[in-house]
Amino acid sequence: MIYPVDVKPQGPVEVFMAHTDVVFADETELPLSVQNGRIYCPGVGDDTACLVCILLAAKYIASIIGTGLWKELRGENAPGILLVCNSGEEGLGNLKGVRAVCEAFKGRITGFCTFDSCLEKMVDRAVGSLRYRITVRTEGGHSFGDFGRDNAIQKLSALVCELYGIQVPTEGRTTYNVGLISGGTSVNTIAQEAWMLYEFRSDRRENLAYMEEQLKGILNRAREQGLKVSCEEIGRRPCEGEVDEVKKEVWLRRGIRAVKDVLGTEPERGMGSTDCNIPLSLGIPSICLGSFRGAGAHTREEYVEIDSLGAGYRVAFGMIFGEAAYL
Repeated sequence: MIYPVDVKPQGPVEVFMAHTDVVFADETELPLSVQNGRIYCPGVGDDTACLVCILLAAKYIASIIGTGLWKELRGENAPGILLVCNSGEEGLGNLKGVRAVCEAFKGRITGFCTFDSCLEKMVDRAVGSLRYRITVRTEGGHSFGDFGRDNAIQKLSALVCELYGIQVPTEGRTTYNVGLISGGTSVNTIAQEAWMLYEFRSDRRENLAYMEEQLKGILNRAREQGLKVSCEEIGRRPCEGEVDEVKKEVWLRRGIRAVKDVLGTEPERGMGSTDCNIPLSLGIPSICLGSFRGAGAHTREEYVEIDSLGAGYRVAFGMIFGEAAYL
């Protein structure tokens, strides 16, 4: 969903976004309960609480658009606003929502903010990642009658061990993970097929390239030894590109002020993998802010503190309206 406000043809825009998807499968029940000042529900913080900020901002803007108050808030020459509720941020979504927005408004976005974090935090650096589905296939057979044939699960396990033996670069921060494995038919069958989902992440482009070469080397050596192994890229999140330092600083100061004016302290700045990856890779000043206090993100025990939500709304409004929020 995109709500364009005062967007002129080919004119500049500022984008404010929150994602609608969660890490849990669509068919998984997401029970909600309210206890001791907390709202418990998978996805309630990441990213529902932040999503509400976008919706409230849209409701408020819709009530004043075209009035003298709106003109007073935005002025005559302010960029247009895009309020976006997107999908594809979580899991294997590969940031498809924000990619589409950046493509549709290519060359027009002057600043980007996604709300996807806790109140005290700000993400202003992008952690890139590459994700793969790696599949091993063997002849397989009966566990007793064909004992000795190659087992796809065993061969896949050997690849996992090799991947976990990679020495990561010392500069920056680089990580890797095998997050899911599957394969085989039954307990008495030599597995014919097994696969894993593998990713690596880094805050530096050159480190991602290094990890990619390490992966290719391991797989090529396995193929040379006769192993049937395929590798499908299923996700690519870029690192930060060249962002104008002056424009970046202006956008950062706006975000810091939005938080400090509500909490009294500046947010803790850090790196992360968010919808900001795409605009940052395109040279667009971008930050990720939060709108709640809570814990348990990406678990079924996730919760938000109810009394923190009001502060979150104020931070979001402060960021969206910029200097005008303080008039």
